[in-house]
Amino acid sequence: MKRIVPELQFTPREQAEIDRLARAIGILPVTAGVLYSRGQRTEEGMRAFLSPSRKHFLSPFLMRGMKEAKALLERARDEGWNVAVFGDYDADGIGALSILSRALKEFGIQPYLYVPERTEGYGMSTEAIDKIFDEFLPDLIVTVDCGISNAREVEYIKEQGAYVIVTDHHELPETLPDCIVINPKLKDDYPYDNLCGAGVAFKLATALIGEKAYSLLDFCALSTVADSVPLLGENRDLVHEGLKLIEKNPRPAFRALLGKATEVTAQTLAFTIAPRINAAGRMGDAHAALALFTTEDEGEVFELAARLNAYNAERQKSCDELYAQARAAALKEGAYGNVIMLAGEDWNAGFVGIVAARIAEEFARPALLFVRHGDALKGSARSIDSVNIFEALKGCAQYIEEFGGHAQAAGVNVKAENFELLKRALDEYIGTHYTREDFIVRIPVAGESAGAEMRLARELNALEPYGVGNRRPLFYCTAADCAASRVRPPHVTMKCGGLDLMYFGGEKDLQLLKSDVTKTVVFEYNLSKFHGREYLKGFVRAVLYDGVDGEDADLIAFENAVYSLAAGGGAYRTASQEEVNALLARRISECGYGLIALCSRRDTPARYPALNGLPVEAFRLSSGSVTNAVLFAPEPDLDLSAFRDVVYLDRPAAVSRRIRGVATVNGAVCGYPALRDLEADRETLLSVYAALRAHAGEVRGGNFREASRCASGLGFSRELVLFALIVFEELGLISLNGGMLVLHRGVKTDLKNSPTFCALEKCKGEE
Repeated sequence: MKRIVPELQFTPREQAEIDRLARAIGILPVTAGVLYSRGQRTEEGMRAFLSPSRKHFLSPFLMRGMKEAKALLERARDEGWNVAVFGDYDADGIGALSILSRALKEFGIQPYLYVPERTEGYGMSTEAIDKIFDEFLPDLIVTVDCGISNAREVEYIKEQGAYVIVTDHHELPETLPDCIVINPKLKDDYPYDNLCGAGVAFKLATALIGEKAYSLLDFCALSTVADSVPLLGENRDLVHEGLKLIEKNPRPAFRALLGKATEVTAQTLAFTIAPRINAAGRMGDAHAALALFTTEDEGEVFELAARLNAYNAERQKSCDELYAQARAAALKEGAYGNVIMLAGEDWNAGFVGIVAARIAEEFARPALLFVRHGDALKGSARSIDSVNIFEALKGCAQYIEEFGGHAQAAGVNVKAENFELLKRALDEYIGTHYTREDFIVRIPVAGESAGAEMRLARELNALEPYGVGNRRPLFYCTAADCAASRVRPPHVTMKCGGLDLMYFGGEKDLQLLKSDVTKTVVFEYNLSKFHGREYLKGFVRAVLYDGVDGEDADLIAFENAVYSLAAGGGAYRTASQEEVNALLARRISECGYGLIALCSRRDTPARYPALNGLPVEAFRLSSGSVTNAVLFAPEPDLDLSAFRDVVYLDRPAAVSRRIRGVATVNGAVCGYPALRDLEADRETLLSVYAALRAHAGEVRGGNFREASRCASGLGFSRELVLFALIVFEELGLISLNGGMLVLHRGVKTDLKNSPTFCALEKCKGEE
């Protein structure tokens, strides 16, 4: 379920200070409020945030280990040592290798670069170290974006007679490597600890070659965005400066991957370039990505970029297939715990992290996906904002062979014999340390829209680059009919509060958007340029409705009941209201997942005290989290098979076929009085048909519910006209074409050929 929560909540004293800062800087109070909520509490801080720049870069020598690392690299250069750089295979690691390799060359060292493939595992391994010594015989190995959890491997390198410098940004383990270590999370004088691996490499590069390293900020920007570290503090300055380089004069590798992109933002890096870099590693060819960013041959650049594009297309297809398998496995098992943990024999280890993120988002819980190799399982964990999966894994470390990562993502290796033990332990740990409130999907909004506010949109654009920790602020408006229409299905354009909005994938909500029910539309402001002019637009991020108002709500409920008639047929058992309430109370107390309570009348839930506090939605669920919920007037095609318990609070016109087992129905309360009382015999329907034929030119609409608005002009109720239109279409007598009613003359048929008419007759006969 989804819930709107205010992003900006301030005490009267704080609001007064925000208003003062807004006046001093010359910005709107809402913009100042956004800045204040993101840690900018002074005029100086707000101005710096609004003007990211290299002027704000911190000295690399504030970082522990930096002076020692530079001194050792100076010795390596002066004495002609062989220096190898070991990096990770993702976009952060590739960017870090690209930065440090160029910096070392400028510094006077020709490095040997090594990037492992995913099959070699995360971080350093003795096998990879042996390869480096066999091929290069290094005197010094420098790690980038890895190594902090490799104390044992560092000792192995030292035993071979080489020095080690570890540069990393991941969480600190209990035992640090015994060598020079650079990590912003160490206790030192460096005030910012959220750099990515490439950010740390950039700092080392700056220590070595000074401002010449600034030419490498495009790599740093890419890696910072790709690694999902917060775009606040110094990261914001690094990404801003890197984007300037890419926009002004992109190097061939970036130009080849950007394709036809005309505007380069942090989102462009995140969704266009980064996936292609990561795809190479996921497809077992990380060297192709490294070669693309280190070669000086433009011909080779375009050949390698084409290879990465092909890898990305293949990766997307494979991820979709794996996601379908993982989701089916989760639903078959029952997604009713605090964590979703799955394993597959033939899953691709390069894709489980991506799919785990999709599963975590859909089910609103941490998800861990593993690939089984005999007795060993290698997996990736992804979490939701409110649950620190790294701490949870640390709390269950007795069942884990190896793990590393951060609050939202981690790599995990376990033995097969400990898989179920870890699953139970994680479920218990998360259940103990978090409440059910932590698992509700919250949509933070900065405020209610005042309409088409060009000034606000411009000021919000000044808060770029957006990303983790600095997400584009969302706003909301309430509206009835949103004048929605399809454009390039499944997308929808609409209006809300005088603002033009685009709703990607919004076709599923089209009937709700076009109805007169009041709903909440959550969107973000954006600006677009066309032929030199600037236009205000918005992108819809969510549409929420609880089914409690609007004349169309009852008509939609009636329509859904009609369509359910012929489609229904699931197994059910009847129970009294008291029995149903007891069942609800027991199940809700036992588990926060797996129960869906359905009703066809808006006043029905009030009969059940056990439902107090449960989220209420209408027509279809806003998420697939399988959280306990109440749903008003479910759509007939709704798949309820993910739920363990399906409970009808009032007697439905038909029980859904798409349920897991046997539904429980309160048979004492009729949930379809409008349908039950409908006079829809042969003579009445003939009268409706005659009226439709006489007034066909007046009957218009994008669907039958809209077309039924003509009912008062025909002398019938909207419900009767809607039912008749559905039946007549089934019989081949009518259709809607371009919003106009078309009658097909000369059709010979019988009402018994209409499944909906026959289902209603049967339903009435069973009362």
